[in-house]
Amino acid sequence: MSAEKSSLHTRNLHRRPYDFDQLISCVPELKHYVFTNAYQTATINFSIPQAVKLLNKALLLHFYNIKGWDIPDTNLCPPIPGRADYVHYIADLLGEPLNKIPTGNSVKGLDIGTGANLVYPLISCKSYGWTMLGTDINQDSLKNAQHILDQNPDLLTIIQLKSQPDADHIFTNIIGAEDRFTFTMCNPPFHDSEESALKGNIRKTKNLHQSKKTKPLLNFRGQQSELWCEGGEIAFITKMINESTLFSSQVLWFTCLVSKKDNLNKLNNLLKKVNAVEVKTIDMAQGQKVSRMLAWTFIPRKDRKSWLI
Repeated sequence: MSAEKSSLHTRNLHRRPYDFDQLISCVPELKHYVFTNAYQTATINFSIPQAVKLLNKALLLHFYNIKGWDIPDTNLCPPIPGRADYVHYIADLLGEPLNKIPTGNSVKGLDIGTGANLVYPLISCKSYGWTMLGTDINQDSLKNAQHILDQNPDLLTIIQLKSQPDADHIFTNIIGAEDRFTFTMCNPPFHDSEESALKGNIRKTKNLHQSKKTKPLLNFRGQQSELWCEGGEIAFITKMINESTLFSSQVLWFTCLVSKKDNLNKLNNLLKKVNAVEVKTIDMAQGQKVSRMLAWTFIPRKDRKSWLI
């Protein structure tokens, strides 16, 4: 067996290379896209959208017993190992006051922009038994997410969905007066325009091809709300931080992925300005791609343990 992918979290179930025989036994259609590369390793062409979607379907079924997972061709197809890493790093963050990882439905998470794929709530529930609320502004995405839940009746009581009716808000309309969340999570839209998103897609798919003569396919698909927003990542997270102050006593940890390292200084300065009690930046890596989890809280350290018991 090949070496583990050491850049992934130690509890990540995807640290070992994909066992395609096992995965094909879960999703037989995947066999049409598996081939042996120049290094005599079984793999798929990650620039083919259907191949990636079937791989995800197999991973979710094999490792998490998620049945009937599927997304429309127009939606973002997320890399499962990287998504799992975010969940595990949140678990570490929550576990600090207890010196152990909190599990069970007393931990309640909020996934902002859960999308049609619902991957963060699925992995959170299956890995730790947490209760999750997934939100999105796109009704078609929520409809697909609900369809996934309908195929997995055991999750219907621990994953809920809620529509955000106003694109100008993130937590408002979602967090009610009596709600308390142990954490929030978000993979924000990265690009600042549709044109920028398209250029990024082409660049990424070109990098997946060893031959530049091959015309790249747009594997990195997604709805507008998944890929871009006015002002890009920095504008979205700035809005999130400002709005988090309105719910400072109702959430233990706010978290968000930050793709651009250059944005961290501005975001950290803003968090000081809004009087966050503690701010953490946790590096996450998957292969050559490096991302960061930015986490902040308004809850004093002495009061945090009570949120987790």
